Amino acid sequence: MDWLTAAATLAAALLIQVGTNLANDYYDFVNGADTPDRLGPPRITQAGLAEPAAVRRAALTVLALAGVVGVYLVEIGGWPILTIGLLSLMSALAYTGGPWPLASHGLGEVFVFLFFGVIAVNGTVWLQTGEASTLALFASLPVACLATAILVINNLRDIPTDARAGKRTLAVRLGAAATRGEYLLLVAVAFLCALLLSRLAGPRVLLTLGALPLAFVEARALPWRTGAELNRSLAGTARLHLVFGVLLAIGLA
Repeated sequence: MDWLTAAATLAAALLIQVGTNLANDYYDFVNGADTPDRLGPPRITQAGLAEPAAVRRAALTVLALAGVVGVYLVEIGGWPILTIGLLSLMSALAYTGGPWPLASHGLGEVFVFLFFGVIAVNGTVWLQTGEASTLALFASLPVACLATAILVINNLRDIPTDARAGKRTLAVRLGAAATRGEYLLLVAVAFLCALLLSRLAGPRVLLTLGALPLAFVEARALPWRTGAELNRSLAGTARLHLVFGVLLAIGLA
């Protein structure tokens, strides 16, 4: 374990996450998706806590800092990390901005699955080992599923406001009932992947089953929650993702 590389990897990931959030904050406001009717947690532009231009500058600054950290990581990981870094920075801006916003064309879940799961885990392993592995690929799948489930809840809650703003997320396209089914499928697949992973990495990976009670709580509550109540599901799914990830890391270690 190279701890300096691990710290730089974590810093770059967090900076890209923060930069993406700021960019979404700005673009959703200027594109009319964030209005006074917003049901989700307050955003600084929509709440009037900062001018749109200032939020845009902050997003670009944070992503530039991620790029600076990325230079160090490219020296370690070579062209695969350069490719991942450039695609991550472009996607951070293109998710809700640019001439063809990814989220507005129903591609948000695909990009979260790839960049917050598959690419994040496998890129981290590559930086530590210089190799790709079947184990890393399988370990990335449940992480990707639960990260995507967080977005699914967010988009489920925002169906009415997104539809009015012309933001055609996958949830808008599928409708509320099918989006709830998508969420349940992602959570179920995450635990199924853990079962399969235990055959590759050993029975300790089954520690992830300790997160099942959290999954059951969210699955039971989801059909009855609507509107702002879905913020509870958002927090609960993030908690599930965290606990599952910690248990998975312990099991793999």
